[in-house]
Amino acid sequence: MKAVTLSIDGTKEGEMELPLIFSTPFRRDLIHKAYTHLNSHQFQRQGRHPTAGMDNSADSLNPPTGHGRARIARMKGGGGGRQGQAGEVASIRGGRQAHPPTVDKVIYKKINKKENRLALCSAIAATASKKLVEARGHKIEKIETLPIIVSDKIESISTAKEMRKLLDALHLTQDIDRLRTRKARTGKSALRGRGKKIGKSVLFVTKTSAELEKACGAFPGVETKVVKNLSVLDLAPGSDPIRLTVFSKNAMKEIEKIKSPHLELMVKVK
Repeated sequence: MKAVTLSIDGTKEGEMELPLIFSTPFRRDLIHKAYTHLNSHQFQRQGRHPTAGMDNSADSLNPPTGHGRARIARMKGGGGGRQGQAGEVASIRGGRQAHPPTVDKVIYKKINKKENRLALCSAIAATASKKLVEARGHKIEKIETLPIIVSDKIESISTAKEMRKLLDALHLTQDIDRLRTRKARTGKSALRGRGKKIGKSVLFVTKTSAELEKACGAFPGVETKVVKNLSVLDLAPGSDPIRLTVFSKNAMKEIEKIKSPHLELMVKVK
């Protein structure tokens, strides 16, 4: 299967054979599973201090019966303050939690390597589907074919001015403008300083992205990724496939090196 390659000014430069990875069938279920598991690796453990609510002088009567009063632990002291009030145990004011969260809870979800690799291959192959990209909400009316493959000169772009020219030439500005009309958030999120939420727009996949990453900083939702660090988290944000993606020629050569058992099987069948 061949795809059209474009220059940085948007004109047709030629054609190139797509890697075998683009023949991978679309697996929405596997992409969702991979995203869920990989996303858990960013979670921060939550717990409580081991002695929270118990750092006091409360003590229960010993023996607890025969005093004509409740058996619950009470504060000691010579008068004033909280003397005589219940403390230390659960279900009372200032006491400990009954079953507090602990840092030992397992929140890191693991996924099989073969499953993760198949999900990545499926997500990369889905970037060639105009139907799936449109279904995610991207504006691609003026884009004729997918995937978008651009000359390697894209990796040397380092200024926002050059990047704007590239986005206009590739008809990607329409998708970035989509994010500028998002409504402000209300409620607790706005009160806590999260009033604006930036969505995801174009993803540039290259062999090297140091220069290009600087140029993309001025455009909302535009990101860059090196092939070796490419993940389902980048291609299907929120586990919703699939993101509008632009590849460089060098990136395609690197993608061709990705190995997966299902690709070896496809070669044998052919």
